[in-house]
Amino acid sequence: DDGSLRAFVASRAHHADIGGISPGSMPADSRHIDEEGVLFNAFPLTRGGRFLEAELRQALAAGAMPSRNLEANVADLRAQLAANQRGAALLAHMDSTFGADLVSAYMAHVQDAAEEAVRRRISSIAEGQHALRMDNGATLQVRISPELDAAGRPGLHVDFTGTSAQTGDNFNAPKAVVKAALLYVLRCLIDDDIPLNEGCLRPVRLSVPEASLLSPRHPAAVVAGNVETSQCVVDALLGALGAQAGSQGTM
Repeated sequence: DDGSLRAFVASRAHHADIGGISPGSMPADSRHIDEEGVLFNAFPLTRGGRFLEAELRQALAAGAMPSRNLEANVADLRAQLAANQRGAALLAHMDSTFGADLVSAYMAHVQDAAEEAVRRRISSIAEGQHALRMDNGATLQVRISPELDAAGRPGLHVDFTGTSAQTGDNFNAPKAVVKAALLYVLRCLIDDDIPLNEGCLRPVRLSVPEASLLSPRHPAAVVAGNVETSQCVVDALLGALGAQAGSQGTM
């Protein structure tokens, strides 16, 4: 009621096609991110309760290799908006049922519990490293080092220094993909029944070299980074932790 921002609601989806050099927008041979579909900065889909369909269509049709199926894109985005509206309505219902303060407190508790579960697990982790050579000749290099934070609590430094520079193919993985793979690995290590959330990453300090395979600069192609390199990151992390062997990891 006071106009302050309480929460974000989001939905993520894979669209069947957003343009690029091949149908499905996941070309095997892309070298430039423009070849993987329409690329744009964030812009509003709605304003004042109105769906900005004309502006959306203009964005999806822009560039040399635009979307091949605007109708499907628009329908999918309407569905995502509906999902967000449903999520917002459920959050509002929780607030009205339990009170905003209690809901916020429990949202914090969920993250705090995840943080403590990770700290308990990493307190027994030894230093380790792993180098993984990919099929395209690139190398993932990771070192896991236990450390203590300013409060003396167990933490972990995950350092990808030594990883290959970004490549000319499309196996480059944006840093967000690396964080997702790390979050997955941490969750796999924990026996506690906790929901996946940001609290899991609080005890971890992540170092990724810029302009590398795992933090590429524009206009690097990245379409295989999410589905192939991500799994190699998982294999490398599990190897450095001594937790499990990996072979030909792929999504």
